[in-house]
Amino acid sequence: MKVEEIITAKILAKLEAGTVPWHKPWSGGDMPKNLVSKKEYRGINTFLLSCSGFSSPYWLSFKQAQELGGTVKKGEKGSPVVFWKQLPIEETDENGKKTVKNIPFLRYYTAFNLDQCENINPDKIPQSAKVLNNNEKIEQCEAIVAGMPKRPEINHGEQRAYYRPITDTVNMPKMETFDGSEEYYGTLFHELTHATGHETRVNRKGVSGESGEWSSFGSAPYAKEELVAEMGAAFLCGICQIENKTIDNSAAYIKSWLKRLKDDAKLVIMAAAQAQKAADFIRGINHNE
Repeated sequence: MKVEEIITAKILAKLEAGTVPWHKPWSGGDMPKNLVSKKEYRGINTFLLSCSGFSSPYWLSFKQAQELGGTVKKGEKGSPVVFWKQLPIEETDENGKKTVKNIPFLRYYTAFNLDQCENINPDKIPQSAKVLNNNEKIEQCEAIVAGMPKRPEINHGEQRAYYRPITDTVNMPKMETFDGSEEYYGTLFHELTHATGHETRVNRKGVSGESGEWSSFGSAPYAKEELVAEMGAAFLCGICQIENKTIDNSAAYIKSWLKRLKDDAKLVIMAAAQAQKAADFIRGINHNE
């Protein structure tokens, strides 16, 4: 089975059980990260690991557990962590000239949550942050919004949330009309993720230059762009240590995503990569990854 098929099968299992993986808050308020390097996982790995049901945000390989003086508990099953590897391919043109082209090749390795391990030195385990839960303005969310490069104009004129590519504007209901501040910021992050697709930002197909392409509910472009926006919002909510409450966790959405993912095994991985790029842009991070 190909790597993308393995990953998509895990996402499908969650959806078929009625769970939207990128909707779950991160345990303890921390993003999943490697215990040894302290580096946060990116892309689809964020969702695969954060929806695994473990209380700890920390992960490590079997070898890393041994190097820390511990071991993986008997009978525990690991989780796949996906990464891209550049594979050099030699090509020969019609004149016999040879060139080397790097092709991205999808690989994965197995990681174990800290809860699945034993005898790890407690001094090597950082304390997890607490999840914020209040109905006031949240400082770290405000900072992300204020610091977004080339931020679109944000209005609070209508009682509905949307991003309009033609005018490059975001409209939001007023904060006091939301059940909680987490819902407000999660919704705003969703719309700002849409806005990153504009040609002046990351220039994402389906948003840039084609304002109506993803506006038809149920269409393939709509499903993909909504998936990117939901995942982007989930990334930003996780970074701000708040719950992601924006998604319409309904049968209609789950049914739509199930169909799209079954038709295209790479969709969820590619959408997560685009969502990561969007979240990085909003945070002012420029990667060439």
